[in-house]
Amino acid sequence: MPDLPNFSRDPSPTAPRGGRDVIPVGELNHTIARLLERSFPLAWVRGEISNFTRAASGHWYFSLKDARAQIRCVMFRGRNQHVDFQPREGEAVEVRAVVTMYEARGEVQLGVEAMRRAGLGNLYEAFLRLKEKLAQAGLFAPERKRPVPAHPRTIGVVTSLQAAALRDVLTTLRRRAPHVPVLVYPVPVQGAGAAQKIADMLDAASARRECDVLILCRGGGSIEDLWSFNEEVVAQAIARCALPVISGVGHETDFTIADFVADVRAPTPTGAAELVSPDRAHLLAQAMRARDALTQCMRRGLDLRAQHLDWLARRVRSPQAQLQERRARVDNLARHLRSALRDTVVSQRHRQQLLAMRWSACRPDASAAHADVARLWQRL
Repeated sequence: MPDLPNFSRDPSPTAPRGGRDVIPVGELNHTIARLLERSFPLAWVRGEISNFTRAASGHWYFSLKDARAQIRCVMFRGRNQHVDFQPREGEAVEVRAVVTMYEARGEVQLGVEAMRRAGLGNLYEAFLRLKEKLAQAGLFAPERKRPVPAHPRTIGVVTSLQAAALRDVLTTLRRRAPHVPVLVYPVPVQGAGAAQKIADMLDAASARRECDVLILCRGGGSIEDLWSFNEEVVAQAIARCALPVISGVGHETDFTIADFVADVRAPTPTGAAELVSPDRAHLLAQAMRARDALTQCMRRGLDLRAQHLDWLARRVRSPQAQLQERRARVDNLARHLRSALRDTVVSQRHRQQLLAMRWSACRPDASAAHADVARLWQRL
């Protein structure tokens, strides 16, 4: 144990130490308290609660005892509000505390930082060991997680018939998706043999294939109450289940091995029901929007086709109109042909007349020659 500091009123650093120094009680207790806090690190202490008192300020005062001794404890309001259970007289607990002294009375006490029920430390260690083992085996791997169907045809619920979680799940499913059938697979969710029964029921549901997704759920509780969902047999059953499994065990702050192995972890049973069920109001709104979009699309399509039909109608004419047009065209061609023939004949005739006139102009006058021949003949 380290030496007590010099409490002499002499401020000199060379003041002698010894029994003649006068130490005030307050300074002595203060020094002892500091020595205790430095000498004893933060540690877990186990014992039974005795003389539990809740002060008006919210602080807790009690004693921890066992068969050999007891010690006073204090847990201030800022710390005890994080304890998830109500301590009772005679209850075995484990506290994480620092050894200190209440200087006003000179009493050694424990300043409690955290509290849990006795045995939770061993359970938590077992939880961590199993978690590491299953993680190494690949049961927590993201690639083996299966997606939850967006629109399941049937939903299965694995839980106790007496559980409040079942009522919450059924109420949520009835509100969100009253059209989806629900199958309940009853099992005990705590107690001896509950883990094996849960695993057997998961195997049975997987083999029957009566639903599209399974909800494994129960309400909140202590770690002992939830321990059935921390058993390896349940984890292996979830891993080999052929159906997607949603884990909704305990409250939002509770984590179990089943949460890590399941395909989806929900914070509560109600949250699991919300994850697996399509919202009826949302689906109806989607259907209305789809109907409106389809109606508009059909109207646009009909308008476009009507416009195209009008365009085709303008192009398509009756056979009588086509015959009249063809007849008019033939008559027109005949007129053109007759006109062309007449023009050709007239032109050729004019040309012939012109040639005749030219030929006549070029033809020699034989009358004078005939007269000469006649005279010559007379003379001859």
